[in-house]
Amino acid sequence: MTDSHVSPAGDEPELLRDQFRQLLRYRWLIGGGIGIGLIGGAYLGITSADSYAANSDIVVRTPTTNPFDSSTAPDKSVNMNTERQTALSSNVAQIAAKKLKDGTSARTLKKGLQVTTPPQSLTLRFTYTADSPEAAARGANALADAYLSASEKKWSDLRDSMVARLKRQIDPLGKQQNELAQQLDAMTKGTSAYDAQQTANVNLKSRISTLQNQRDTLMGLDMAAGSVTQEATPPTGSDGLGLVISLALGGAFGIAFGLLAAWVRLVFDPSPRSTGDVARAVRAPVLGSLPRGAAKGLLAVDQTGSRTAEEYRSIAFRLAYDARFADRRRLLVVAARDASAQAATSVATNLAASFAETGKDVLLVEADLRAPGLSARLHTTAGRPGWSLPADTDDNGWPGTRPLTVDAGEAGSFDLVAGQRVRNVARALTSTRTTQLIEDADESGSTVVVLAPPVLSYADALALVDRVDGVVIVCDLRSVHRTELVRIRELIVGAGGTVLGAVTHDEGGHPARDKGAAKGSGRRAAGSELPPPAPRPAPPVEQRLGDGTETVTLRQLRPEDLRTGDKR
Repeated sequence: MTDSHVSPAGDEPELLRDQFRQLLRYRWLIGGGIGIGLIGGAYLGITSADSYAANSDIVVRTPTTNPFDSSTAPDKSVNMNTERQTALSSNVAQIAAKKLKDGTSARTLKKGLQVTTPPQSLTLRFTYTADSPEAAARGANALADAYLSASEKKWSDLRDSMVARLKRQIDPLGKQQNELAQQLDAMTKGTSAYDAQQTANVNLKSRISTLQNQRDTLMGLDMAAGSVTQEATPPTGSDGLGLVISLALGGAFGIAFGLLAAWVRLVFDPSPRSTGDVARAVRAPVLGSLPRGAAKGLLAVDQTGSRTAEEYRSIAFRLAYDARFADRRRLLVVAARDASAQAATSVATNLAASFAETGKDVLLVEADLRAPGLSARLHTTAGRPGWSLPADTDDNGWPGTRPLTVDAGEAGSFDLVAGQRVRNVARALTSTRTTQLIEDADESGSTVVVLAPPVLSYADALALVDRVDGVVIVCDLRSVHRTELVRIRELIVGAGGTVLGAVTHDEGGHPARDKGAAKGSGRRAAGSELPPPAPRPAPPVEQRLGDGTETVTLRQLRPEDLRTGDKR
């Protein structure tokens, strides 16, 4: 048998398709993301359908005496970032609210205002959004006018302050100059005192004249802070993207968000993403994948043309052509967890029927001595089976005196050694009688299929590994973890066995959700649709038989048992 679990190198398209299929496992996340995106898009489309935006442009400049003088160009002293912050201030919004006189608050105006500055320009663009075109145009024009008024007032207040300061300097100097003039009139011309006084008077007049020129310059400034180059007009259409475009954008965002959420969930999902992950974990091929719901039935090989029956036949033929199994024809079927115990029972029963269909003498051994009951679920007769059991020298009570014959319908029949409760499970499984029973498969045309409890719950399967050699692991892709599969393989190999492959099934949900599943409607003619077995009890340390005696069991401690402080 080839190692089908080894992926060919360079198969990038196949890997991408596999990853995409794994993302589709979380359709509810992808659907939730699309739903959120569509709801957001619909909300955006509806809320923006009644919003209108109007623009008003202003060219900013500073006060100047000669606007045509390039040496005093406004771009020499205007900081557009500062002017933009001024335009967005609450002061401008309050002035605009007073200008509108329609009850619009300054807070509403400020909330709907957006001021931008085109690059390499001295232009401020006021964009105001409102519920109607007329309100948008009025708001944009009012805010632009309010900005001009606020800027002009700022510059006027600054000029008035400077003029008042110059006046306070000129008045004392004027009084001083008048006193000097009176003193000069009383002095004799030509004297040195007169000349000194005359010089001081001239200097004082010159200083007064300079200050007066500065005041006159300030008084002659054009205090306009700018001019409106474009007045806002009522817009002809809404400012929103529209319901269709908003839904499209919301859907695209929802798909991206859903795929991202599914990818994150996939990365942190400890369960196998595909049968390829199972094959890599157990280092053996996946022999088959049961159709959904196939694990709930017990015997399906007798159904001619059934997809489930053909899957079991395919698994049987793959095992028959495996040299490791063909040499000894001993097969151990074991579940990974309790959730797959029913599936393991179905796999073991149908493989036995498939081998019997090819003409082999098949013996199915129910090595589950803790919750037996397979014989009650199959069509069995106490006829003359072709298998003889060795004498009970160990006084264990199991296997019984003789096997039962199972009618598998059109597939034929096979023999069954039913399980039963014993005082010491470990001694019964490792007894010489059990070993001789399994070794009967070495005879020509004989095959033994052994069904054991889940390997992660009990050590029963490990006690049988060295007698059976070939092991088939049955696991549910949604209930088992990749690390658990690796651990199962290590336990089997460490006990001297070989993992021939795995059989996967997917019941479409977590096992805990299936506790309330309905029971079967009755036994079919061949016994393929029968009531499921009673739930397996938790692995105890001690069990009691009907006579009150204690039963010694094997129990395997898991790491989580040690972490939770299980001292049993």
